[in-house]
Amino acid sequence: MTLEQLRIFVEVAEREHVTRAAQILNVTQSAASGAIAALEARHDVKLFNRVGRGIELTDAGRMFLEEARAVLARAAGAELALSEYGGLKRGRLRLVASQTISGYWLPERLAAFHRRYPDIELSVAIANTEGAARAVQAGEAELGFVEGSIDDPALAHWPVGKDRMVMVGQAPVEAVTNAWLAGAPWIMREEGSGTRSTFEAAIRDRGIDPASLNIVLTLPSNEAVLAAVRAGAGYGVLSALVVGPAVETHALQVLPFHLPERPFFGIRQKERYRSKAADALLEVIATHDAQPEWVI
Repeated sequence: MTLEQLRIFVEVAEREHVTRAAQILNVTQSAASGAIAALEARHDVKLFNRVGRGIELTDAGRMFLEEARAVLARAAGAELALSEYGGLKRGRLRLVASQTISGYWLPERLAAFHRRYPDIELSVAIANTEGAARAVQAGEAELGFVEGSIDDPALAHWPVGKDRMVMVGQAPVEAVTNAWLAGAPWIMREEGSGTRSTFEAAIRDRGIDPASLNIVLTLPSNEAVLAAVRAGAGYGVLSALVVGPAVETHALQVLPFHLPERPFFGIRQKERYRSKAADALLEVIATHDAQPEWVI
């Protein structure tokens, strides 16, 4: 049976008149009669008694009317749900982002999105660049936001913002030479972190093997690295977004070591459907007014 047959049956049953029901549904009388006949023939049961020139529901028809109304109500609810998802009146958007992005760059943009689309639920998981790529690839998140480059043909990636990295320590350093880099105590983020890979790429450009560094601590978060550097345990490289307040209060010193700007990338699985909520978030990000960059 089809939804159209159910609609015709319900309309005929409520009016106990085929012609009137056909007029209301804008179908021919023969089409309405044919739909009823098809239902009766398919299940070998009479839904209406023909009494003179009128019709009335049989016991089977009365029972079926209840079920048909329930099915049509559920179908209408399903249609409304799709319409609301399409119109961004409800829905859920799952994201994954690196620590720097989720803690310092993304919240402002998510707040702007929420003000515009308050009925879309946002959930954000935190992972390093490699972990975010795995989550998007596995479908655990529709969009990812990372600092590191992604070399996976299944994932689309594009720049959505930028960041500035700085080298900091508790005490100033007059010159950051290769000899100093090789001997200084370093506090690093974990392998796979975009922050760590940016620093390692910069020292490779100066002919230094990252494996030769004197790494005294490897820590799993920006905040942990920042706290250890502030405590004097060593030097670190972190986003200006992370260290800005500590530098402004002179709790940390910026060292004279140039690090290139690094882009923030959006990532998604190429073959999966991109929801309208994801498109709307990307539009908010693209048009979000950038805050004045903190100048070191």
